[in-house]
Amino acid sequence: MKSLSGKVALVTGASRGAGRGIAIELGKAGAAVYVTGRSTKGDATNDWPGTIDDTVSEIEAAGGKAVAVRCDHTIDAETEAVINQIREEQGKLDILVNNVWGAHDIGVEPGAFWELPLALWDKMFTAGVRAQLATNHYAIPLLRENRGGVIFHTTFWDEGRYTGQFYYDLAKNALVRMAYGVSEELNEDGIAVLAVSPGFMRTELVLKHFGADEENWKEFEDLKQTESPRYIGRAITALAGDPDVMEKSGQVFKAGDLAKEYGFTDIDGRYVAPFTV
Repeated sequence: MKSLSGKVALVTGASRGAGRGIAIELGKAGAAVYVTGRSTKGDATNDWPGTIDDTVSEIEAAGGKAVAVRCDHTIDAETEAVINQIREEQGKLDILVNNVWGAHDIGVEPGAFWELPLALWDKMFTAGVRAQLATNHYAIPLLRENRGGVIFHTTFWDEGRYTGQFYYDLAKNALVRMAYGVSEELNEDGIAVLAVSPGFMRTELVLKHFGADEENWKEFEDLKQTESPRYIGRAITALAGDPDVMEKSGQVFKAGDLAKEYGFTDIDGRYVAPFTV
């Protein structure tokens, strides 16, 4: 069913990983999806697999509508230009998915925070937390023109448990708090704001790290409990289509819990339990 027909969505950081999975599921549900990221056909970040053009092609192949817009969300003028383009072409924005994250290329380094380089702050806060904040800053005025919109922040959350890496933990929890704070600001506008946490995702970069692919990943012990990026995509699509989503505004949810509540599975038909550290 095209539960989101007539809706306009923006998914940031959608060249690969969670962003790509979310954009594909929103597109399959009928939303017109704007897909942003730095990786374009022939010019992918670090030559990694996945570009915004690939994401759009997959949405279109499934019968959906999508527009790729190259954007570095650490550059405010580029973020503002994306919102202006959506305003000019669509006249509205219904669904905003703040997924951009600039720390994929550094991994999660071991060690106490005082032993780690301060440059990790810029990667996780400037290119992660601030980039999502800036997208909110430019997008919310357009969202406020119509009641019933919804904003999502993708994060990592495990009932408040420490993730084991100081900067990563601080940044991801800042996104949870941002969702709560923005929800308070937008409550009277009828715009829901939620944070959603995937489990251990089988992203393109995870598969690359293990030398695996979507055909043989079950042969790798460390990947047996992974979920595809489409799992969180289905979680966010279910929330976006829930007429009572305002009741959840300000909260953070795990993809596995939402799967149980809304009755969806991963692309291989499995129910994947909520992830815990």
